[in-house]
Amino acid sequence: MAKPAYRRLLITGATGVLGAGFRALAAEYPDREFHFVSRKDVDLRDGAATLALVRAAKPDAILHLAAISGGIELARRYPARILRDNVAMTFAVLDAAVDAKVPKTVMTLSSGMYPASAPQPNSEDQIHDGRPHDSAYSYAMAKRLIEPAVRAYRAEFGIDAIGLVPSGIFGEDDNYNPDDCTWIAGLVRRFAEWTPATGDISIWGDGALVREITDARDMARAYLWALDNYSDAAPLNVGCGEGHKIRDVAMLLAEIAGVPAERVKFDPARARGIDKRVTDSARLKNLSGMTFTPLRESLARVFAWYKRTHESDPGAIRRQSRFAPE
Repeated sequence: MAKPAYRRLLITGATGVLGAGFRALAAEYPDREFHFVSRKDVDLRDGAATLALVRAAKPDAILHLAAISGGIELARRYPARILRDNVAMTFAVLDAAVDAKVPKTVMTLSSGMYPASAPQPNSEDQIHDGRPHDSAYSYAMAKRLIEPAVRAYRAEFGIDAIGLVPSGIFGEDDNYNPDDCTWIAGLVRRFAEWTPATGDISIWGDGALVREITDARDMARAYLWALDNYSDAAPLNVGCGEGHKIRDVAMLLAEIAGVPAERVKFDPARARGIDKRVTDSARLKNLSGMTFTPLRESLARVFAWYKRTHESDPGAIRRQSRFAPE
C-alpha cells in the first residue's frame, strides 16, 4: 500500500471533541504521524509563537481544529472575545503555513455561519447569502471569514488550503462545563449523571428545534479523506447531513440511560436558537462514498463513556471554562 502524501500531521485543538475523535482513530492510520497540540503547547492567537511551533514540527499538513466555541450562553457572554480570538487564530495558522511552506492546510469553518434565512439544508454556495442567526453571530462571522481567507491565500501565496464545514460534533472528551457546553454535551452529561433522586431533567426550549449532530470519529474520518482527496477553494460540508429534533434526541438518550420519559420536561420559556440547522453533505458523500455511524450507536457509546468515567474518575471529565479571566 502506498504511503500517504501527507504523513506528518500537525493537529491543533487536541483537547477538543474533534481532536479526541482524531486521537481515537490514530491507531487505524499507522502510516500517519499525528502531532497533537493544545493551548498548553501554544497560544495560536500569537503569530510568532504559531510560526515557531510549525517550523519545529515540520508537518506535511496542518489540520486546524482549535476554536473558541460552545453553547448559546457562551456566545451571549463573550461575543467580542469569540470573534477576536477565532479570527486571530485563522490568520496566525495561515501565515505560518505560508512561511513554513506547509504542503497542505485544512481549516475548520462552522455550519453556524450559514444565513438564518437560507433554505435548508444549507449548501456550500449559501455562505454569504445573508446574516447568521443572532444567537451566535460573532462565532458565525469569525468562521465565515475563513472562506474568503482560504480563497485569498490560495490566490496570493499559492498554498494548498481548504475549508471544511463540520456540524454539531459530539463525542468522548468533549467539554462538559455546565455553564457553556453545547446542547448535546449538556444532554449527555445530565442523562448520564441522573439518578431517581435527581428529579426531573428540564431542557431549554420546546424540543422542536432541528439540529444535525455528527459523531466526532466520523468527522475525523471525513477530514482525513478530504486531506488526501480534496483540493478546492470552495468549502466542503462534512457533517452527516441528518437533522433530528432536540426532543427526539433527548428521548433517545432517556431510553439509553433508563430515565423514565415522564421525568424529561421541556421549558419553552428558555433560550432557543434558529429553528432548523442541517447541512447538505451530498458533495462529500458523492465524492467519497462515506457513510456515517447511526445516531443511536454513537449516542450509546458516548453515554457509556461518560457514565463509566464519571463513576471511576470524575476528574477526567473536562469541565473547564472556555476563557481564562482577562
